[in-house]
Amino acid sequence: MSAFDLIIRGAEAVLPGTGRTACDIAIKGGKIAAILSPGAAADAAQTLDATGLVALPGVIDAHLHLGHGKDISRPRAPRDADVETASAAIGGVTTMVPYLLSSEKHSEIFAGVRDVTEAGARIDFGYHFIISTEEQLAEVPAYITEYGAPTLKIFMNNRGGEGKRLGLPDIDDGFFFRLAELAGQHGGMVAPHPENIEVAWVLRDRAMKADPEGKGGLASWDASRPDFVEGEAVQRSSYLANVAGAPLYVVHTSSAAALEAGLARRKAGDEIFFETCPHYLTHDVTDPIGAVGKINPPLRSRKDCDRLWQGIAEGEIDSVATDHVHRDISSKDNGIWAASPGCPGMETLLPVMLTEGYHARGLPLERLVEVLSENPAHLMGLTSKGALALGLDADIVLVDLDREWQLTRDRVVSSAGYSIYEGKTFKGAIEHTFVRGRAVVTGGALVADAVGHGRYQHRKLKGRG
Repeated sequence: MSAFDLIIRGAEAVLPGTGRTACDIAIKGGKIAAILSPGAAADAAQTLDATGLVALPGVIDAHLHLGHGKDISRPRAPRDADVETASAAIGGVTTMVPYLLSSEKHSEIFAGVRDVTEAGARIDFGYHFIISTEEQLAEVPAYITEYGAPTLKIFMNNRGGEGKRLGLPDIDDGFFFRLAELAGQHGGMVAPHPENIEVAWVLRDRAMKADPEGKGGLASWDASRPDFVEGEAVQRSSYLANVAGAPLYVVHTSSAAALEAGLARRKAGDEIFFETCPHYLTHDVTDPIGAVGKINPPLRSRKDCDRLWQGIAEGEIDSVATDHVHRDISSKDNGIWAASPGCPGMETLLPVMLTEGYHARGLPLERLVEVLSENPAHLMGLTSKGALALGLDADIVLVDLDREWQLTRDRVVSSAGYSIYEGKTFKGAIEHTFVRGRAVVTGGALVADAVGHGRYQHRKLKGRG
């Protein structure tokens, strides 16, 4: 019997603590079993020549919506997970953590959702539970400890009927505070959608009155929900969560105002972490894509993009995730006011960060690994993932750093069928993707029999609970 199942030879690997290192990676039983000197004698059932490639730990996308058609609440059939995890794997994502959106008790639906996802998923996954009802609030301790879902999403903007679009009831700051108390008591973390919706209503009415036909496009959408609406809610949620004893994970940070508000709370002693998304780094309100780029929070100014890149470079921003939404392009019909918010992004997450972060801005690969793999693994409680290290899952992406390629619509894998990056030339191509030592992408192409390889990850936040 061979000592190892697979040895990846000839690559440079980004290793924790040492950075880019020429080495061979040996895999056994789905785990990284050895980091060998280049060319070291070792016996393996298979060998992959990765000369000229760079090995990165698999990307962890900690923010996405896995749904069914135009419904983003949850997958309904294995095909939903198959197609979207195919798009993830093509982009180097090896673990995803979608949001489970429902007004039902999650205890009544989760087993079915997990089984449907496992039947189709090519990559590993967890779930965040969105908390919106008293019945769900009562089950929070069980969600954290029994279900392994310690990260709890809340829509701070679900007031005055705002949540009806998503089938969710209204909540208030008292509900938020009680959720934070339970999270703090049982080892969880609160992940708010931060938005002061009462102020946004006033500004929306003004923006729609000034531009009833939506000719202002993305600028009008931004005017209806501007940066300070986000920043105020970040400040408020962090203060309340930390008084209640829970850390805060701020999703989809879109603006300098929101980041600065949160950093002020961090300086004051709050435990607060920041996530941003690729579209807030690459697109702004002047982009000609118009309603296709309608997202909530909105795209902001170029100055906001620059500030977020600075936050990544200086270690202020902890993670980059996609907020992937796979509704198809028809959801963007009828102008800026009627278009549905959101866009797909899993298959372009790593290519964007390589192209715009590593190549264009000189960010070290080690820093990209931190925000795409190491920090998400730590913050999400994915204890067997996030680094190329002994004993961890062999989730590995092999990249040709210098190969250029263009994204065209016919190359889009997601069921959304489009991308905000269509026509863009990327520098950095994913050649192979492994999940727990099994190839799910090889030579840039999907491995057909990887469907159903993904497994649910029971998560526990380090040092909590």
